[in-house]
Amino acid sequence: MSEQAPPVPTAENPITAVLEATHRYLERVTTLTDEQLREPSLLPGWTRGHVVAHVALNAHGLARALRGLRTGEPVPVYDSQEQRDADIETYAGGSAADLASLSQMACLRIAGELRLIKAVGTVERTPGGKVMTVVDVVEARWREVEIHHADLNVGYSPSDWPIDFAAYLLERVAEQRGDQLDATLHAQDIGKTVRVGKGGHGIAGTAAALAWWLTGRGDDSDLVAIRGLPTLGPWA
Repeated sequence: MSEQAPPVPTAENPITAVLEATHRYLERVTTLTDEQLREPSLLPGWTRGHVVAHVALNAHGLARALRGLRTGEPVPVYDSQEQRDADIETYAGGSAADLASLSQMACLRIAGELRLIKAVGTVERTPGGKVMTVVDVVEARWREVEIHHADLNVGYSPSDWPIDFAAYLLERVAEQRGDQLDATLHAQDIGKTVRVGKGGHGIAGTAAALAWWLTGRGDDSDLVAIRGLPTLGPWA
């Protein structure tokens, strides 16, 4: 019995949401120059080239894992964490033309596999590592493209995120921060209040600004906090 592709929370059509995010991302990435790619991204220690290489290699890894699931020949997303990190370093220094080509081919590959999703199953991030369902894979790719597009700092920011992504990410990261933060978050643009941990700090802003801050990025310029913003550790 065939099954439909699994839904992603808050997205009317999860596959379409990922593909549309990918289209916006590629439009920007393929215009970057060699000089721009050597400049710092918003991620500490990473240039824009690192971010672009990572997003492309993540697409290749997820695509091969989905293909393995589809064909009955399972493979992990990455052969190892060490190999994943080494590959990013290798490709990060490539030319603008090389990184644009890598990005286009990788995004085309993952797009093809996303359209062919028919069965529920799981894949491993690394051998013996984190196990991801098909829903996890779709959500992970959505996050990778939208968040890292903003990390490039080339004119696309969280305020440009589709509202369904901002709302989804706010819920997702708030849930993950529950053991590190006690806050009540009010997303003014969507009229939604999200409780993290035991509540406590009252913080208001747009869904995108709140989600961006929860990922450990940004500052308090777009948020209103009754008692100041708590200090957050890194978001995995």
